[in-house]
Amino acid sequence: MSGLGSLAGLFLAAFLAATLLPAQSEGVLAALVIAGGWPLWLLVGAATAGNVLGSVVNWLLGRGIASFRHKRWFPVSDKALARAEGWYHRYGRWSLLFAWLPVIGDPLTVIAGTLREPLWLFLLLVTIGKAGRYVLVALAALGLN
Repeated sequence: MSGLGSLAGLFLAAFLAATLLPAQSEGVLAALVIAGGWPLWLLVGAATAGNVLGSVVNWLLGRGIASFRHKRWFPVSDKALARAEGWYHRYGRWSLLFAWLPVIGDPLTVIAGTLREPLWLFLLLVTIGKAGRYVLVALAALGLN
């Protein structure tokens, strides 16, 4: 892939990786860093933008899903939801800095929406955490190059 397709592919991989769908974006970023041809800041920016936008989708799902929590088909039990909300309340909004972590990151962004975390603060904390992760991935890839 070359040209803007590379950046679009990175953005899409990062977007999907941040949603509840199983995907991975670090390898795509590392491959593009190693291949060269794009400024590091642009690659990190594209990955961060895609990943944060995917997290916003999760936040929006959380905002809307609460009205369905007592439906029979709802995918999360009241007990599991209460446990996730308790975890979020215990560690607070600062836990959004770790929204990039595997397994807990995506549900954390959904819970933030469910608990009505203000979007501006959600965006700030999630962006800091995810950008930091992508900077580290890009620097590690530079070391391999």
